[in-house]
Amino acid sequence: MKVLAVTKWLIFVVLLGHSISACQPTPEQDTPRNAASSADCRVVQHELGETKICGQPQRIVVLGPYVLEPLLALKVQPIGFADHITVHQGAYDNPEQQIPYLGRYITQPLMNVGQAYTPSIEALLKAKPDLILGTVDGNTDQYETLSKVAPTVLLEWSETEESLQTIAEAVDRSEQAEQLLTETERRVTTARERFASLVATHPKLLLLSSSDLREINLGNSGHGLCRSLVSKLGFQLISPPEFDNKKEDARVQISLEGLTQLDEADSMVLLGSNFSPPKATGSTTEFEASQITDLKQMWQKNAIAQSLKASKTGRVYFIPAYLCLGLPGPIGTELYLEELKQQMLSPL
Repeated sequence: MKVLAVTKWLIFVVLLGHSISACQPTPEQDTPRNAASSADCRVVQHELGETKICGQPQRIVVLGPYVLEPLLALKVQPIGFADHITVHQGAYDNPEQQIPYLGRYITQPLMNVGQAYTPSIEALLKAKPDLILGTVDGNTDQYETLSKVAPTVLLEWSETEESLQTIAEAVDRSEQAEQLLTETERRVTTARERFASLVATHPKLLLLSSSDLREINLGNSGHGLCRSLVSKLGFQLISPPEFDNKKEDARVQISLEGLTQLDEADSMVLLGSNFSPPKATGSTTEFEASQITDLKQMWQKNAIAQSLKASKTGRVYFIPAYLCLGLPGPIGTELYLEELKQQMLSPL
């Protein structure tokens, strides 16, 4: 086994050496034109340090939907992708059916470079990227290795706006990032006006997340779009008396019986968090539906759930948690907002 491991590492070093040496300029290549292009470089600061990037990257590989979303929002197309969930295996030759939610924004086939937390170095070398985008929680351990393949920038999940701006700087689209942030804020402000009458009559909202009711989590805690968007729309998020809203990272579980103590809620939003890969076709449509299908059926059959005020008035809404957990940027905001509009503003 040790011999095999050493052999694999030698192959990696050789391949990497070829990749790096191929990019080194020879004396004949050191022309005024190249000097000018080298001046078009910038140092991008990110969570793990600084990365030098020159020109406009053309072969970008993204590790996870969290970094794919802002890149697509900036209207930049990657050439490789690693997903968090194995919804699809093999090349992404039909992204719309193979990448949940974001596939519809992709205009070209993508190389599959493994899973976001464990990307394949062999696949990355084959992709020949000029920029790799990943996350701190998923790729810190591989940062040194990834940086040898291509300039690498790692983002922090909880810093949505900062991550968008960092990616924009890396791909030389900082102006577009500011426009995106302004447009997203305008969209939320407009939606708040549309929700105003509903908030006035039914202000108290209970935000929960669960996959099958066996474990129910209060959605008020933690950073992210799930909580912040409904708050920006004007709803008052309710919680148990012992819950301290100032503890941003607190995780609070509630039993079904415990929900009866929160029956003051006018409305409830249940974020379906069943992220199991589809067992049948493996399509994105199936994955999107599977997040809430079982949860909704269990809720409708449960006596305690049906005894709650929000259930009796038909104000319980089921929304895929992936929208606000996996896509906390401009695209996720728009999709999450549309779900809230369609369900909460439709006539009962």
